[in-house]
Amino acid sequence: MRRDTLAFTLAGVVFGFVLGYMAAGWESMPRPTPVAAGPDAAPAGGTSPAPPTAKTIDPDELRAMEQLAARQPNDAAVRSELGNMYMDAQRWDDAIRWYGEVLKLAPENPDVRTDMGACYVHSGRPALGLEQFDAVLKKSPDHRNAQFNRGVALLNMGRQAEAADAWEGLLKRHPDDPQFAKLRGRIDEIRATAPASGTGAAKGR
Repeated sequence: MRRDTLAFTLAGVVFGFVLGYMAAGWESMPRPTPVAAGPDAAPAGGTSPAPPTAKTIDPDELRAMEQLAARQPNDAAVRSELGNMYMDAQRWDDAIRWYGEVLKLAPENPDVRTDMGACYVHSGRPALGLEQFDAVLKKSPDHRNAQFNRGVALLNMGRQAEAADAWEGLLKRHPDDPQFAKLRGRIDEIRATAPASGTGAAKGR
């Protein structure tokens, strides 16, 4: 898993947790669209949350890591680190490629699969991200980052009520987690404005 990541820390960064990479700031997350929206309202589903500032990759470090990966084709840790480097740099497709290499060697790794899903959401493909989060949760129902990011993906797909449902489930599993202190307010906001589940979903990949 990414070194400092939940698809969002509550202190202002949302695609990561401090435990794994979630997404951007709560203020940057897509806002629910009112059912009777005026002409100036945002498009249904919002946009992908803005990630933290991209880090610059040291070209020498990158070259050394890629050479090491070439010499050690079965080293999942090296490939995971390359994925992390590219994710930090917001080079989503490169990160996805390396996380995919990890999953070829360790397909049951839930943290890497969650990070891959976060990259898909950030790159504007939330449906593909949702597939990754669902795969993680099928094997690890208590994976907090995957649970949270699943809600983010659904929100980005315009499936607002389902996103609220996902986060309700997360709060039930982790009612006292301080990292979710602001989540109740976001759920209430969605409930107040979203249509019922299954309506108006924008399922773009």
